[in-house]
Amino acid sequence: MTEPAQRADRPRDSSPDQGESAPATPQEATGAAEPGAAALAALAERVEDLSRVVARQAATLERMADEARARARRDRADLPLLTELFALHGDTVTCARTAESDRDRTAFTALAGRLERLLTGRGATLVTPGPDTPFDARTMEAADVVDVADPAADRTVEALLSPGLLVEDRSVRPAAVVVRRHRPTT
Repeated sequence: MTEPAQRADRPRDSSPDQGESAPATPQEATGAAEPGAAALAALAERVEDLSRVVARQAATLERMADEARARARRDRADLPLLTELFALHGDTVTCARTAESDRDRTAFTALAGRLERLLTGRGATLVTPGPDTPFDARTMEAADVVDVADPAADRTVEALLSPGLLVEDRSVRPAAVVVRRHRPTT
C-alpha cells in the first residue's frame, strides 16, 4: 500500500492501487454522473414549477389589491351621498315628530322610512341604541351623563338623542346618547 502523499503525487490515469477499481468502460464512468444530472434536472424543474406558482400568486394578489382599491374608491364616492341622505333622514324624522297634522306626520314618517331603506341599501347602518344598551365609544358619543345608584346600569344608555351612521364598519356620525354613570349613594 502506498503512502497518501505518494498517492496524491501519482497521475490520475495510472493504474489503481490494490482494492481500488477503475471504471471498466466510459459508459460506467458516465453512469455515475447520470443520476446527478437527473437530480439536477428534477431540481431545475421543481424550481421552474415553483416560480410559476409564485408568479400566479403574485398576479392573484395584484388583482385582489386592484379590486380592493376600486371598492374603496366606490365607497368613498358614496360617502358624501350617504351623509347627505342621513342628514335628510334626520330632518324628516324631526318634521314627523313636530308635524301639526296627522297627514303631515304620516307623510314625513313614510319619507323617513324610504330614506332609511336607501341608506341601508347603499351599505349604511343607522345606529339607534335603545335604553340599557352598553355604551360603545366607537359608535356613540356621550352628549350627557346622568348618575345612577345601580352599579349594573353603569356605562349604559339612558336615552337616544340622535341616531348615528355606520358605513362599512366605520362610524361616520356617532349616535348622541345620554349615558348612565354609577355613583354610590352616601
